[in-house]
Amino acid sequence: MKPMFIIKEYDQLKALSDPFRVKLMIRLVEKPYTGQQLSEILDLSRARIHYHLKELEKLGLIEIVKTEEKNGIVQKFYQSVASGFYPDSSMLPHKEEITETKRHLMYGMLDRTMARVLSAPPEAFEQAGPEDPSEWNILATSLELNVTEEQFKSFIDGYLKLIKEYQNIAKDNKSNPDANYYYLTAFGCEVDESEYEKRVMKEEKDR
Repeated sequence: MKPMFIIKEYDQLKALSDPFRVKLMIRLVEKPYTGQQLSEILDLSRARIHYHLKELEKLGLIEIVKTEEKNGIVQKFYQSVASGFYPDSSMLPHKEEITETKRHLMYGMLDRTMARVLSAPPEAFEQAGPEDPSEWNILATSLELNVTEEQFKSFIDGYLKLIKEYQNIAKDNKSNPDANYYYLTAFGCEVDESEYEKRVMKEEKDR
């Protein structure tokens, strides 16, 4: 699986602006699934799942990574071709579709993250946290930054380098009995105004 897939065709962009197809893609980024498995997970007909899988495969967004025979039936396992998707500059004439694609991809990831948090084992939240957040066994934070676009991109660059560093560490932990699986998600986008500043101004006005 490639780390990034650059969208260069309008049909690919359109497919990823569909909320349901994004939901499928988020699953298939995590690991390979058969149409039957996805049908059971999403509680939808196998025919509907199969239709969308074939369309996504035709567009080059997913691929068959392995097959298994079970009871004389060949099962196809599909997986995303990349862990991330981003529109090429040639797609700029379709700004509305680019906006919707990015919005739905982020929303799909948020939805999947919520599901993973709800299904996490109780021990993930049992630890009584010390005052220092660096000692916590969970990560839960949100913040607002007043920075330039270039400064924000610099933050992203540093974050991605940190992720790569820990991905390399994780590779060495395959046989480490003390290693656990942790699910991490990160989001960031420009917003219209600061909710924090608005709240402070309201509190000062109420005094």
